[in-house]
Amino acid sequence: MNSIVSLVADKAETRLDSLIAEHSELSRNRAQQLIREGQVTLNGVTVVKPSLLLREGDAVCVQIPEARESGIEAEDLPLPILYQDADIAVIDKPAGMVVHPCQGTPDGTVVNALLYHLTDLSGIGGECRPGIVHRLDKDTSGLMIVAKNDQAHLALSAQFKDRTTEKHYRAVVYGCFPEEQGRVDPPIGRSKNDRTKMAVVPDGRPAATEWRTLKPLRQASLLDVHILTGRTHQIRVHMKEKGHPVLGDVIYAPNLKMPVRIPRLMLHSYSLRIAHPVTGEQMQFTAPLPKLFEETVAKLEAGH
Repeated sequence: MNSIVSLVADKAETRLDSLIAEHSELSRNRAQQLIREGQVTLNGVTVVKPSLLLREGDAVCVQIPEARESGIEAEDLPLPILYQDADIAVIDKPAGMVVHPCQGTPDGTVVNALLYHLTDLSGIGGECRPGIVHRLDKDTSGLMIVAKNDQAHLALSAQFKDRTTEKHYRAVVYGCFPEEQGRVDPPIGRSKNDRTKMAVVPDGRPAATEWRTLKPLRQASLLDVHILTGRTHQIRVHMKEKGHPVLGDVIYAPNLKMPVRIPRLMLHSYSLRIAHPVTGEQMQFTAPLPKLFEETVAKLEAGH
């Protein structure tokens, strides 16, 4: 059975694919695919052009076909499952693991592992993203929540969109802040100089990050980071903007000189609070720091 998403354009000159991606759980690529397949109507008329510019008040209806067999191979990969019931699973993603298959990474991903460890996953995310409600960067470890049916997927996606979830990270950043806690909130968008990177840009999307120092280290700090929005590379971009980039970040701070070797991106999704998508029960999950992360913190602390 198809799922239906109904949207209304809240401003003129918005691209059709951008509206769908911004106001639903679908990625922009998935939105473009559905538009080209004739699954989207504009004011009741089928349209097939993703770049179509909308007028304020335009009504958009997206039909999401029932999931097909993905063709993705299930793989017996280590993937700690911290909790699961009939509707959701909570996993502890290892650092270095890509979330879903893509060009250049067709296997060895979280999705490959999920297809092995779990029998039922939601299909709303499309063939390449069964069960995936949100994502972590390849080199970030820690908590992710997975939907095991479409009802759970839609409910969880709404929570992330409405910012009713609460996500905290552990991060080790360069240097020490003069204050104990603070907030960073400049907008984030694609870098004008390098489209593979994100950056603080005046016309970017709103982004807000709160941080608190947990422990000063040698030339570094261990932080608790609470993200209020979920922009791509948000913590990494905001910390760099403050002059305190995340250690081990080969994209945004590749040349940092530290007194000890930094073996990985020092960013870990530590805690996650959600309302259960079916029962509404408030649920809190935590994922312990990986051994390599803890060892690196200990070495930096010893030299403090």
